[in-house]
Amino acid sequence: MPTQLIALLAALLLSWLVFTWLIRVVKTTITTAISIAAIVLVLQVGFGIDPDVLWQEMLRFAGTLQEMFQNLSNQPSKFGK
Repeated sequence: MPTQLIALLAALLLSWLVFTWLIRVVKTTITTAISIAAIVLVLQVGFGIDPDVLWQEMLRFAGTLQEMFQNLSNQPSKFGK
């Protein structure tokens, strides 16, 4: 009987910890989504920038970063061989 009680309490504690973690993740996700939506809205209304243009610029920036890291990895090292 005491073993079952301990297992029940441990299960309740773990369930509570997972639940609170899930609530924090959902809260952070919603906050981030609202922030992104607000930024896109300000860019669209304030500056006339369409979401498609913003997406293309993000892809171009990602490509630039990728090229930069590839160039860094292809440079010969000053040390070693």
